[in-house]
Parts: sequence; structure tokens; C-alpha cells
Amino acid sequence: MSLNLATVHADQVSLNALVQNLVYASGTVGAIMVVVGLLMIDAGTTRSKNLLTSTIEKLMGFFIGFTVYFMIGFALWAAQYYIIEDATLGDSIADWWLGGGMVNARAHEVSPDVFPGLNTFQIFVFFLACFAGIINVLLHFAVAERMKAAAYFILCIAATLASSALSWATWGSVGPLTNPGFHDFFGVGFVYLFPAGMALVLVPRLGARPGMFAPHPKVPSYNAPSIGLAATGLMTIFAGLPMVILSCLFFFDPEALAVSVTMANTSVGIAFNNYGLAWAGGAISGLMIAYKTRNYAYTLLGPLAGYVAGASGFDVYLPWQMFLVSLGAPVAAWAVYEFTLRRGIDEHKLFPLFLGAGSYGLIMLGIFQAGTPRGGYLGIEDGAYAFQHGQIGIMMQVVGTLACIGAGALTALIVGVALEKTIGLRVAEDEQADGLDQLNWDIEHDGDAIVLSPSE
Repeated sequence: MSLNLATVHADQVSLNALVQNLVYASGTVGAIMVVVGLLMIDAGTTRSKNLLTSTIEKLMGFFIGFTVYFMIGFALWAAQYYIIEDATLGDSIADWWLGGGMVNARAHEVSPDVFPGLNTFQIFVFFLACFAGIINVLLHFAVAERMKAAAYFILCIAATLASSALSWATWGSVGPLTNPGFHDFFGVGFVYLFPAGMALVLVPRLGARPGMFAPHPKVPSYNAPSIGLAATGLMTIFAGLPMVILSCLFFFDPEALAVSVTMANTSVGIAFNNYGLAWAGGAISGLMIAYKTRNYAYTLLGPLAGYVAGASGFDVYLPWQMFLVSLGAPVAAWAVYEFTLRRGIDEHKLFPLFLGAGSYGLIMLGIFQAGTPRGGYLGIEDGAYAFQHGQIGIMMQVVGTLACIGAGALTALIVGVALEKTIGLRVAEDEQADGLDQLNWDIEHDGDAIVLSPSE
């Protein structure tokens, strides 16, 4: 198809538009770096006889989520912005499912009167599809080494659909929970609390891994192979997330006025500094807890807890407030971590970080920033979607937190029960002890090394 310059809509492909395109494209790079970091953490903390299987399942879970999101997930999230224009969910799906008109249109051929900034919105599909995949990777941390691969992959499809619908309600500025006042800058609710809610249902059904809490005849103890690799993964995530933060901002005239995805007043510098201080505060408290308890795990959990607790409010906190909140986050994670250990609950990542630090952060946001205006959409001056008509408040933070956890639990309950009654959820304990790499891929291990057959 030849290019007819007479039909080019210049505003769609201006230099200013390109700069915004690059900002959101960088967010996709940051999201992929997060995936790399998560895989490194997994490689450093997963039993060596299961590592190949765990890596493959996480990668496939990521791509299943990514694909399903392109198919229909983005259309569900984008529907909130169609509704404020008196359009419908059906209109959003018609435009933004994989075969939709806007997904398959070239930006310079679409009038800004029809859809302004089309390139940016198209890039946003890729960006959010990465996080749909990340949700599945996070879920796998809770069920790894004991759930059947087929069951996990089916759960990935269900999780992507349910979390996409949840993001419509809880992440943005005009959804049914965000418009009245629920504030979540980074998507803590639908990215972190949702898979943790799923884990609440799935982990008790799967039980503990051999050797985790008591010696097993084949697994005397469960040992992490490389904490150094896990720490490197932690820093890889730290390096990728600043680009993701940029992609959680909307930019309007004049030039590059930053407004958060919730339509709250913010700035790039404030959001970045809050992000850094969240890691720092969490790292300091985590270090103190680690030495006090003689448990090295808190040196990794600490900075992650600070980040997760602060992520919902990177846009609205003042830096000193962010630092104070992040100092308390590892304490919340520690309380949940110790609770699960004492009760033999084999889930040491999602529960302390997300149910503990994530919920704590959302509640603290409702306290520190109560009354902060946000919600609606820029340019709408009156009515139900007027710009910044809603305010942050503790009640809506509690409601949103419970809704995200509950959505995950309900999804896992419905799909998990169906899987239990059909293909099954759990790998047999003896097979877990022997190692899933041998079960699934006929691969033997000699210590930490993989032994390949002559044909391989």
C-alpha cells in the first residue's frame, strides 16, 4: 500500500507525539527487565532439580498472559474511557480486541478527531500486556514445584481475563472504584494483590514442598542455590522500574505537564524520588530485621516490601512521607512471614510482600493523603467524571484492597475447584521430591549440574 502524503494526519505523528511514544515504549523495556529480574530471583531460590521446569513454566505463563491480553484484555481496561464518552464496552472491544479497528490502524491514517494519540495508546497495549504476563509469573512463585503445568497454564488464562476486568475497576481514573476515590498509582491492586488473593486459595490445596518445613526421605532440607543471583535479580528489577513509572503518567499541554494515571497532581521528579526512597527505607528496616532475627531473607524482602508499600502513592506522597511509610513496610512483611512460617504455610513471597506490605501501603496512603483530589479526566469540568472531583480516603482504600484480594480468591476458587475435579492441581509428593525436571523433561541432575543424554 502506497503512502499518500495528502491523507497524513500530521498531529498524530508530530515530534511531540514521538517523544510520548518513546516514553511509553521505554516502559515496555522496563517491564521486560522486571521479568528478567523475577526469573533471576527464581533461579536463585528454587531447588535445582526443579529449576528448568520452573523457568519454562514462568516464561510460558508470561506469554500466555501477554497473548490473552492482546486478544481481549486491553479492550476491558480501555472501556472506562469509552464510557465517559457515552460509548460502551462493546465499542471498546470492537476497537481494541486483537482484530479491532484501532489495534490494526496506522496512526497517521486516523484523524485526531476519531482517536487522538493513537500510537501511544497502541504502545500501551504492549506495556499492559507485559504486566498481564507478570501477574502470571508472580502467581507461579506461589504454586511452583507442586502444581501441574496444565493446571497452571489454564489458571494463567483465567487470571489474565479476571485481572484485566479488575484493572478496569481499580486502575485508572474513571473506573467504578477509581472514580469515587480508590487511589493506586502503580497497579498494586490488580498486579500484586490479585495473584496473592489467588494464592490464598491455591496454596492450602497444594500443601508444602518436600523438605520445606520437615525432612523428607528424598529431600532432607530445602536449600536456595544462589542468594547472590537472587540479589542480582532484585537490582535488575530496581533498574527497570523507573521506566515503568514514566509509563504510569499522562502528559498534557503545556508541553509535558505530568498527571498521574489517577489524574492526581504530580511531577516526574517527585515520582522518581519517591520510588528511590521506597527501596531505601525498606532496605534499611529489612537489614535491621535480618540481623535481629538472624534471617537473611529480610535483606531481600526489605527493599521489595518498601517498594510495594510505596508504589500505590509514588505520585502523591512527599518524599519524607514516602520514606516514613517505607520504613514500616518490612515490619508488615515480617509479621505475615512469621505468621506463615509458624503455621507451616509454604508461601514466602506473595503473602508477606503483597498481602502484608501491599495492603499496608494502600491503607497508609488513605491516611497520609486523605483529601487529595484526583479522579475524573482532564478537560471534563462537571458531572460524574469531572477532573479531580474525587478524593483519597481511608474507606475507599480499604474497599479497593479487599476487592482486589477477593477477586483473586474468587477466580482461584472457581477455576481451581474445576481443575481439581478434572485434570487435578497437585503433583504427587514423591514426584515433587524426585524433581520436576526429571518428571517433565527426563533430565537428570548431578548436584547443581544438568546431565544431558548423549543425543542431546
